Amino acid sequence: MTHRTDRMVHWAGWIIALYGCAHTIGALTVEGAASHAGAWFSGALWNESFSAMSPAGSAFWFSLDSFGIPLILIGLIVVWMYRKDISPPAFLPWCLIGWTIIDATVLLLTPWPLMLIAEILLVVGIRRSDRKRSRGRRSAESGNLQGRVTSRVDIETADQ
Repeated sequence: MTHRTDRMVHWAGWIIALYGCAHTIGALTVEGAASHAGAWFSGALWNESFSAMSPAGSAFWFSLDSFGIPLILIGLIVVWMYRKDISPPAFLPWCLIGWTIIDATVLLLTPWPLMLIAEILLVVGIRRSDRKRSRGRRSAESGNLQGRVTSRVDIETADQ
């Protein structure tokens, strides 16, 4: 199958999904958030407030309720769209870029440059895909137009 969706879109999707996986798995294992799972499922967080967050609540928000899982879903949806030859909407990488800039400003020493690379790949890939599609549409339209003109010429010639 010939893809009109640029391969950069495919790579960007995988990078975004892997970033989300690394964050979630890293928080659960390396940072030890999983050690609080007993508290999470016992209802200990039900009456907790953000202003007085317990270590278990903090670990929950850092791991399972963080941005990691939504990024996995966004990345996999982008990969799925690539496989279906659907170009993702252009607003998606721009929203993610805005989010990454805030992250970079607040938390300088995080792996945000990896996300920025994926988002730039996504912007460029979407633009290339859109150009390929518009070129394909124009050539199809000109082919149809040319076919119609040829048909009229043939009809006029046949009438004479």
